[in-house]
Amino acid sequence: MEFTQEHFIALLPLLVTSATAIVVMLAIAWRRNHGMTYVLSAAGLVLALLSILPALQVTPLDVTLLLQLDRFAYFYMALLLLATLVCITLAHAYLGEKSGSEGFPGNREELYLLMVLSTLGGQVLVASQHLAGLFIGLELLSVPVYGLVAYAFFNRRSLEAGIKYMVLSAAGSAFLLFGMALLYAESGSLGFAGIGLSLAAQGSSMLVQAGIGMMLIGLGFKLSLVPFHLWTPDVYEGAPAPISAFLATASKLAVFAVLLRLYQLSPATSGGWLNDSLSLIAIASILIGNLLALNQSNLKRLLGYSSIAHFGYLLVALIASEGLAVEAVGVYLATYVLTSLGAFGVITLMSSPYRGRDADALYEYRGLFWRRPYLTAVLTLMMLSLAGIPLTAGFIGKFYVIATGVQSQQWWLLGALIVGSAIGLYYYLRVMVTLFLLEPGIRRHDAPFDWGQRAGGIMLLAIAVLAFFFGVYPQPLLELVQQAGLAAL
Repeated sequence: MEFTQEHFIALLPLLVTSATAIVVMLAIAWRRNHGMTYVLSAAGLVLALLSILPALQVTPLDVTLLLQLDRFAYFYMALLLLATLVCITLAHAYLGEKSGSEGFPGNREELYLLMVLSTLGGQVLVASQHLAGLFIGLELLSVPVYGLVAYAFFNRRSLEAGIKYMVLSAAGSAFLLFGMALLYAESGSLGFAGIGLSLAAQGSSMLVQAGIGMMLIGLGFKLSLVPFHLWTPDVYEGAPAPISAFLATASKLAVFAVLLRLYQLSPATSGGWLNDSLSLIAIASILIGNLLALNQSNLKRLLGYSSIAHFGYLLVALIASEGLAVEAVGVYLATYVLTSLGAFGVITLMSSPYRGRDADALYEYRGLFWRRPYLTAVLTLMMLSLAGIPLTAGFIGKFYVIATGVQSQQWWLLGALIVGSAIGLYYYLRVMVTLFLLEPGIRRHDAPFDWGQRAGGIMLLAIAVLAFFFGVYPQPLLELVQQAGLAAL
């Protein structure tokens, strides 16, 4: 294949992210400087985000057999880059300005490098139209996260979480790779569209069903769907707060986007027993995720179980696979990412890695309104959005998923969604009530402002404003998602 200027323009977001990783690596080798490393990483991600604009002018375009660069890919790339930009800004506030005995007792700069590399893997993943591209992107996304989860190496919980995530993620990758091999053996193709055409012509054999089942297990691990969810609460709790935010948003966003493209380009891999299996997984994820979140006294674990339920909701739109399905997934993912970043952002700004564990116990947020009213306002809005209350971004996402379920007459799934949402409302409100509890002798004051956390605080306020704005006026988001959805069909 001959590369033209259009190919390089289309690849600009990936090339800029790759260049950012190299520049950050060289800067760390030259001189360790936490502030400079953060600025280089953030500048590179912003440039990658801006490079999407010229890239849109030359797409849709196939770059080799592995990547399909179109509006669908660029929409999820933009979401991924924005989520990573928020996470590294929160990480900068989390790690602090001090080092050595007074601050983070280790090297801080590599965290940004690992996060940029993982983001590059996510970009490859959302543009994949080939099983080889899918696996390369997934591994490049996952391997840096092993180090990120265990980055607070002096904390036993962080090391434990890193080992758990590495072992279970490796097992998921093995299932995924074996499933790909079985599909290739039967269809003779690794391209999503080629697999779909081959299976449509030959029909579905036992080998194909086994291959699809194994791929479903592998992707289920990555998305922490029931019954492959057991690692989620432990890893969320043990990982440093900004890494939990990255894992809950950017990592899962990329995997679900490629699953959606696979579903759209290979219709033969959907329907029949697979739809029944996905329906059972969706119902189990919604109900079990919400029920297990009920008794949680740890905010990170609560958000972990909540994320299991939210990806169960997303499966409802994926199973529908017609009408508003692609649009519903785009809207829901955008609003979920925004809201989860806000919730984990509050935990991040409440925590410090050199004070021991993160401030994730629910009792630590008791009466927070009287100490830090701004953080309370943000967390309250995020809880309302996760619950799907009107005038928040979460309501728009849930509305679209319900509309898709009604359109495709998925009544059992809708019933589970409604029951799960009612259960979720209880524990989200429990968190909100805790924030406003008044303890004897407490005085209302805002904690002293830490200038090292200024960028993180501004980012949190921007997220809160966007969550409210999209809840009141979602039209700009809907137009973006509609354009991305048309490209995927």
